[in-house]
Amino acid sequence: MNPRKATLIGLISVLLWSANIGCIRLVTEALGPVGGLALMYTVSAVLLYLSFGFPKLSEFPRTYLIIASILFCVYELCFSLSLGLATTARQTMEVGMVNYLWPSITITMAILFNGQKANWLIVPGMVLAFVGVCLVVGGDEGLNFGLMWQNIQSNPASYGMAFAGALFWGVYCTLTSRMAQGKNGITFFFILTAVILWVKFAMADNPALPLSVGSFFMVVVAAAALAFGYATWNIGILYGNVTLLSAASYMIPVFSALIAATLLNQSLSFSFWQGCAMTSIGSLICWFSTRTLRARAGENTSTSGVLH
Repeated sequence: MNPRKATLIGLISVLLWSANIGCIRLVTEALGPVGGLALMYTVSAVLLYLSFGFPKLSEFPRTYLIIASILFCVYELCFSLSLGLATTARQTMEVGMVNYLWPSITITMAILFNGQKANWLIVPGMVLAFVGVCLVVGGDEGLNFGLMWQNIQSNPASYGMAFAGALFWGVYCTLTSRMAQGKNGITFFFILTAVILWVKFAMADNPALPLSVGSFFMVVVAAAALAFGYATWNIGILYGNVTLLSAASYMIPVFSALIAATLLNQSLSFSFWQGCAMTSIGSLICWFSTRTLRARAGENTSTSGVLH
């Protein structure tokens, strides 16, 4: 495939993943946080199967398959349920930004456990990313730790799952780069996630899903954004400009806030946008702190995971 075309296709994934927070919120508002997500992941799994097929699990390293399955499913559950259980649309966007701590967390874990080298820029990058999230969660008053703690206490499960998800995704990406041996189990992982959500939905004795043409269309849109985000990203990193794609992916928090604010009809304060920008720039600095050293050594500068 032409590298320029592959890069453009890969850049589509940035826009698709940027739509996740707003789309997931609309799905859970229409169909509930568990049933709506179960249906969304089911449709995503079908789309991924049509795109990639079902992986030959016998060819996967067994330890990796078990550990990665657990980490991926726990992350997706934390990420999606943290959005679905948010009490307001604004809180959904704040929770989504907490999840976007994962790039800087992933790089830190790679340094600690994978022997990844980094220069001094890693420190200001980490600080900038965390302060950016604090600005977002602090509300319209900016960097107000008292108000930030008050917001977290209003829905500790949602904020807690978002932060736990960032940690789990960081671990997943770190282990994937060491253990996957080039295998892609994304279709299998999505099927597992859907099954877990359906079991949770059945065990809670929920009423039937209030499915309509409009709500199902929303499910399909959200599922397509999630699934085809993976499909287009894979094409980009296999055949396109990996450096450009990696840098663009760290701007997803800003794009995500813009799309979510539009879909959820939210007017965001300057401090929120400032926090989004700081989180993106901080993550980009963390990535750059490792890229410069890898480039000097002539190593691959691709990222180990994906942002969504």
